[in-house]
Amino acid sequence: MNIVIIEDELLTAEDLTEIIEQIGKEVRIAAVLHSVKDAIHYFLDAPAVDLVFSDIQLGDGLSFEIFRAVRIDAPVIFCTAYDEYALEAIRNNGIEYILKPFTAETVGKAFAKYTVVDYEQLIRSITDGRDQQQVGSILVHHRDKILPISLDEIAVFYIDGELTRLHCFNGKTYPVSQSLDELEELSKASFFRVNRQYVVSRRAVIDANHYPPRKYTVNLSIPFKEVIVVSKNRTTDFLQWLTRK
Repeated sequence: MNIVIIEDELLTAEDLTEIIEQIGKEVRIAAVLHSVKDAIHYFLDAPAVDLVFSDIQLGDGLSFEIFRAVRIDAPVIFCTAYDEYALEAIRNNGIEYILKPFTAETVGKAFAKYTVVDYEQLIRSITDGRDQQQVGSILVHHRDKILPISLDEIAVFYIDGELTRLHCFNGKTYPVSQSLDELEELSKASFFRVNRQYVVSRRAVIDANHYPPRKYTVNLSIPFKEVIVVSKNRTTDFLQWLTRK
């Protein structure tokens, strides 16, 4: 079994390595990674990994950034000193969430959970089954809370610099952890991807203006700072989408 550890504290990484090697049979620590950047670089090569132990708060960001940047199908046991990330951990292949300072007992219990889980079913539910999920809300971080924002409250998902955000009908905006591709899949029953930067709600669209050559601008029912232009290769699908209720 190949295990990867993501931990920026060297002594903690050494302790975790020692505990895992004592608990697991035929366990191999394939890599110990110390930053978001190192982990993304490592997983881009699609190594054979069975299980990941990961801290959440790393020196250059949250480890969730790793799972948004590259596809990792292996389940993850998150180890952290903070408990406010539990829901986000579950969304990122998390099968267990243990608090620091961890012990051989807590690591052992987490490892045992991996050995009894139906891993093939877990992978299908996380990856191939994504398009079958009926998602009603998007989770966002706001100050020290995790808020569920109903899809009915959201007018637009959009890319703002390097962040993905949502804009609500009440004018509030929040950063979201999912990529625009993931949000498109989760919300495609009532939202449409008009171009690379925007996914709009059918409830937010009033009409569209012709924008030569062969493009359209979208008129929204809310004030929005940018002009949203439908990509040329999406205009036919967009017009058909507008006919739906």
